[in-house]
Amino acid sequence: MNSWMEVLSQWRLGILHPQWSALAHFGYGEARFVFYPPASWTLGALLGSFLPWTLVTGTYVWIALTASGFSMFLLAHEWLERTEAIYAALFYVANPYFLVIIYWRSAFAELLAGALIPLLVLAIFRRRESPYAGILPLALIVAAAWLINVPSAVMVTYSAAFLVLALAISRRSLRALAEGAVGILLGALLSGFYLVPALYEQKWISISQVLSEGYRAQDNFLFAVTTDPDHNLFNLLISIVALSEVIALCATVLLALRRKSRTRILTVLAIWGGVLCVCMFSATNIFWRYLPELRFMQFPWRWLLCLNVPLAIFVARAGRRWMPRVALYLLLLAVVVYVWHSVQAPWWDSGADIAAMLNSQTSGVGYEGTDEYVPARADASAIRSGAPEVKYEGAGASQIAVNTWNPEMKSFTVTTDGPGTMAVRLFNFPAWKVRVNEAVMPSETDSTTGQMMIPVQAGTSRVEIRFSKTRDRTLGEIISAIALIFLLLVSAKQRKMSRKEIGENQSYVRP
Repeated sequence: MNSWMEVLSQWRLGILHPQWSALAHFGYGEARFVFYPPASWTLGALLGSFLPWTLVTGTYVWIALTASGFSMFLLAHEWLERTEAIYAALFYVANPYFLVIIYWRSAFAELLAGALIPLLVLAIFRRRESPYAGILPLALIVAAAWLINVPSAVMVTYSAAFLVLALAISRRSLRALAEGAVGILLGALLSGFYLVPALYEQKWISISQVLSEGYRAQDNFLFAVTTDPDHNLFNLLISIVALSEVIALCATVLLALRRKSRTRILTVLAIWGGVLCVCMFSATNIFWRYLPELRFMQFPWRWLLCLNVPLAIFVARAGRRWMPRVALYLLLLAVVVYVWHSVQAPWWDSGADIAAMLNSQTSGVGYEGTDEYVPARADASAIRSGAPEVKYEGAGASQIAVNTWNPEMKSFTVTTDGPGTMAVRLFNFPAWKVRVNEAVMPSETDSTTGQMMIPVQAGTSRVEIRFSKTRDRTLGEIISAIALIFLLLVSAKQRKMSRKEIGENQSYVRP
């Protein structure tokens, strides 16, 4: 919510695509918006532009769950009867893991990404006669995942690779494999305007904090135990919920696959679900250590986001009557209620908490930031809250006048009796460019705090600090543009081939 509030305030200043979170770490800032995908914080800020902040989170959750319900219905209705598809959608909207996301984790970006998983399965397995027809939807879904949530994008990418391979094997089709690979690659390239800076600029921040103790896969397998009692409580909670879903999936798979109308897609979903279950246990630790980017998922139980897709399908498919389906859901809901009361209760901000959060931003006090987005070699614990925007450190007197102080542009004038250094309430970051009296000046970094230090000479110095557009951002935009053009060309060729096939088929029709 702090991100949503700050993005809205930057929009009102004319900054349409924020990069620097200026109020994080109580005004020292961080490069949060370079690394955190834009879709979720854009939606939150958009809702905050016309709703009271006390209603924003509830509205956001409603949008995410409604989108998830529609996407699951589209998937289920492709292979199941209408009533079965309706139940699958209802189950998916209120599945136990979504409840944990909402009431314990407040992981709203991940919740929003939940709407993509059913669409991913549908995009891969919907039968299309025309070549290239599956590339466009797959690319758009993969791109959307990268722009919503990085751990979810990792899950989407690995799941897409697995499902495309399964489709190619089942159909004995190299074309299906090639189209799937192209779709996944194009999806990543489409999001290049975000991905390229996020990957390239990792060396500029404390990215190792993402994988610090408590955030590693080995600390978060089901029923793992660490030295942190609070971590162990939540891990026990999510482990019990996950185990209940694993048992429910196994039971419903056995029932569903016994029906005579078993389809190829159900077999693939059963295998996929089994792989997802295994990935949450410590026996798979070697894969978490060595598979590309998998470690950035941090929590193996995050695979529940994907697991709930086959679970919803099989719960709806296992029986034709509503009563057993409802009974199974109530049993899973009882597990959530049990962990709520016996393991760890959730927490929720009150209206007063949200008002205090907003007041901290509007007053300029700021808020506590995120350690992994702090510039490299900066120590957020060493900063002093309430520090002045600019402070002169040197011999003699000084006069300071702050002219501009917004998230991406800061300027001030200082008059001093002798040479010295200006300590700026700002973490130094390579994207910041400094000019002193119109001349480009390299800034220095305080060895303890990591804040920006600017040398000045005696006399009057006009200092301008601007958050510049780095070359990696330009490269990312070019890559996205090229990928979009290529995708449009593929889509146009596919439509042309479809019209040609329709024309050829119509030529055989006799009046």
